[in-house]
Amino acid sequence: MVEKYLTIKKSGSHEIIIKKSQFICNIARIKDEAEANDFIDNIKEQHKKATHNCYAYIIGKDDHIQRASDNGEPTGTAGLPILEAIKLNELHNIVAVVTRYFGGIKLGAGGLIRAYSNATSSTIDNLGIVNKILQTQIDILVDYSLFDKLNYYLSENNINVIDTTYTSKVTISVSVDKEKIESFQNSIINLLADRVEFKIGEDQYFEVEYKKD
Repeated sequence: MVEKYLTIKKSGSHEIIIKKSQFICNIARIKDEAEANDFIDNIKEQHKKATHNCYAYIIGKDDHIQRASDNGEPTGTAGLPILEAIKLNELHNIVAVVTRYFGGIKLGAGGLIRAYSNATSSTIDNLGIVNKILQTQIDILVDYSLFDKLNYYLSENNINVIDTTYTSKVTISVSVDKEKIESFQNSIINLLADRVEFKIGEDQYFEVEYKKD
């Protein structure tokens, strides 16, 4: 399994206007081509009266599935710019559909390429990006008196906190890289003088905040 990959933070849409033409970009996470095609068909159904519904999607841990459609726009001016905007942001397993309502002013090939690219990029920026990382869930059980100390340590060391549960003890669920589990546990044991319990969960993809360089 791939250790990590980038994707959009959430599905959604964003709109830009260029020379009176309306460009509406809808983006969603997908797992396979069936989901991609269902999403595309749904957007087309919503925008039956649109001049064009152009799209692109990229799927797979090695991006082995890549599709793009100009949907009536001049060849190479819509689908490919959408795909390139996705790849430029290094995103995986997503589909983007850019709907155009023609505003009466022709943009030319260069203008169309920029419009479809900008519509996609601005939507990605608007929705945000997350890092999906394959990590192991660890539940940390401590007495209430140790909660603040533990919580501060996790925050200072940028440990991804999934959930916090309050029962007879406090349980903080975190995600940790598999190769760092032992050192992480030792650090917590030393921090809390061994007054802690651990429950090791399964490996799964967790969403971690992503910041562009």
